[in-house]
Amino acid sequence: MKEREHKKVVAAITHGDVNGIGYEVILKTLADSRMLDFCIPVIYGNSKAASYHRKTLSISDYQLTLVRDLTQLKAGKPYIVNIINEEIKIEFGKSDPVAGQLAHKALEMAIADINAGQADILVTAPINKSNIQSPTYHFPGHTEYLAEKCKTDDYMMLMISPNLRIGVVTGHVPVNKISSELSIPLIENKLAILNHSLKYDFGVSNPKIAVLGLNPHAGDDALIGDEEKTIIEPAIRKAFENHINAFGPFPSDGFFGNTAFRNFDAVLAMYHDQAMIPFKVLAFEDGVNFTAGLPIVRTSPDHGTAYDIAGKNMASCNSFRNALILGVEIYYNRLNYNKNK
Repeated sequence: MKEREHKKVVAAITHGDVNGIGYEVILKTLADSRMLDFCIPVIYGNSKAASYHRKTLSISDYQLTLVRDLTQLKAGKPYIVNIINEEIKIEFGKSDPVAGQLAHKALEMAIADINAGQADILVTAPINKSNIQSPTYHFPGHTEYLAEKCKTDDYMMLMISPNLRIGVVTGHVPVNKISSELSIPLIENKLAILNHSLKYDFGVSNPKIAVLGLNPHAGDDALIGDEEKTIIEPAIRKAFENHINAFGPFPSDGFFGNTAFRNFDAVLAMYHDQAMIPFKVLAFEDGVNFTAGLPIVRTSPDHGTAYDIAGKNMASCNSFRNALILGVEIYYNRLNYNKNK
């Protein structure tokens, strides 16, 4: 591999679903020239599609430089790599299998460049979880896909904002299967991943983690379900024996209602919506999704394709901008952690 002519972090940005707000939040983020001070952004997409979105959004104050590969990069410019040379039909707000295929191809190419050492972090624009499905992509979301690509079972969806970090035990699992999915080893494993991520990715030297209960009122001493007594509490005790500062289980309503989350470095929720509802109420438009436990750094905005506002110049780029900034911060935190081990 050719040695780089620069020292900046190279951010591989996948364009997501071309009919959603992916290009809008990417292009608006890169319109802020300060982004170029700390990274070299490279969009994995299509230059003609990007031009179409730029024209629709009236963004003309900077240019994307088209490159064939990442050996040509120089600091101070945003770049785009064509995942396909043909023109892409853009139909705002429409779910299209072709858009899903292109979203998948962008991911494949970006990950290949990260694995080759040409890019450093991955920032993913939103995909449509339905239209991306194919014989070669059969995952409920980015998280599970990336875990398989990285050949790891030890990963976690982690939502990040300035005031709250919250991870999920069961992830993309139907509600009627949550209880049967929970186990002492699973919660122990997620606590270990979260504890390590707080140290490795966020520079927290001695993390404190709050664990939420599964049932209303955290089971109310097993009156409303016994998972707290039989699964969650034993997992917390075992984690504590392994020098992980885990506390709980806390009833989630009161925990967020009285802002107790501010007393902890992170929170572990039992299921997807238990984490996402309070997080999005507290941090919508600003929050970031981070996949902890992967050997690569991957972040994304905390919203979806937003078909209803696609092409209308209404999307906020705050979450995507924060995802790009956080990805760079985590990259350097990992370097510092490894240096000081």
